[in-house]
Amino acid sequence: MHALRDGNQAYRERFGFSFIVCASGKSAQEMLALLQTRLKHAPDLELGIAAAEQAKITHLRLEKLES
Repeated sequence: MHALRDGNQAYRERFGFSFIVCASGKSAQEMLALLQTRLKHAPDLELGIAAAEQAKITHLRLEKLES
């Protein structure tokens, strides 16, 4: 959990927003690995990935409302 906290701080410093990932079904280790990989991305690429992750989260939340 400390590594995720530290990684998110590094991510925020690099990109200007918090690390976002659709965490459904992912372990902390998987999320940490994704964070570490995504820290290496160019800002424009990462912005697109973050937007796609937000869309996944929104879609899951809307599905829950419908059921």
